[in-house]
Amino acid sequence: MLESFVTSRVSTSDGTEIHVSAAGKGSPLLLLHGYPQTHVMWHKIAPILAENFTVVMPDLRGYGDSAKPRGDENHARYSKRAMAQDQIDVMRSLGFPRFKAVGHDRGARVLHRLCLDHPEAVERASVLDIGPTASMYARTDKAFASAYFHWFFLIQPSDLPERLIGAEPDYWLERLLGAWSRNPEVFTPEALAEYRRCFRDPATIHATCEDYRAAATIDLEHDQADARKKVPCPLLVLWGAAGVVGKMFDPIALWREKAKDVRGQALPCGHFLPEEAPRETLAALTAFLAE
Repeated sequence: MLESFVTSRVSTSDGTEIHVSAAGKGSPLLLLHGYPQTHVMWHKIAPILAENFTVVMPDLRGYGDSAKPRGDENHARYSKRAMAQDQIDVMRSLGFPRFKAVGHDRGARVLHRLCLDHPEAVERASVLDIGPTASMYARTDKAFASAYFHWFFLIQPSDLPERLIGAEPDYWLERLLGAWSRNPEVFTPEALAEYRRCFRDPATIHATCEDYRAAATIDLEHDQADARKKVPCPLLVLWGAAGVVGKMFDPIALWREKAKDVRGQALPCGHFLPEEAPRETLAALTAFLAE
């Protein structure tokens, strides 16, 4: 996988080291992965995107081979603001002060904050299979809590979820991949092996819990402070037709509350668009990014 991509490490403004994989030619394109994966989740479409873009794929802080600082009392080290700043630092270090970006799952939440905090940096953005965090929390009911049980489990104080997940990390990882996809066989053996390798690290388990704890605390504070702000750049919203987001919410309507220029569509898959429906995901992204 990703044989043509070159890896490096970038030290960000707060000293966090971010693992980066990059390749290609043309204008810069940042790809941000989600939970419980790594940058490898893009492996089916990144080489094709690299034919027309300089593709940059970091592991988010706390994930993959990036640094995993211990959480602090208010979870600020894993706020989407801090994680968005990481991406600004990564792209500037590579000589890209302005770029296009695509985020899936947690990476899409980082991208949302990136668009608000650094609007001058993002030319076009696409978020995959999420609604805005604050909007989703505000609509919590039994159905939402059942489908998104992990949101409420992972935010429990340390070290409850860490110990329970750490007892069988492979089981937790594979249970989520199977539950959120509509065909678990779409995950290649090589990708699964990489996800397992990274998620078996207790530091990853802790860091990823901190990501969710931040989402339920400091991120909501930042969202409230910026309630009147809207993403200024064009925004493409994609979601899985067989997934939960499109069944429980109207993704386009939710994002039109948070962005000025929104378009999007459902794709024939569950949650993991780039791995379950790579052809359709690539076609939608290519058309949007080329505008």
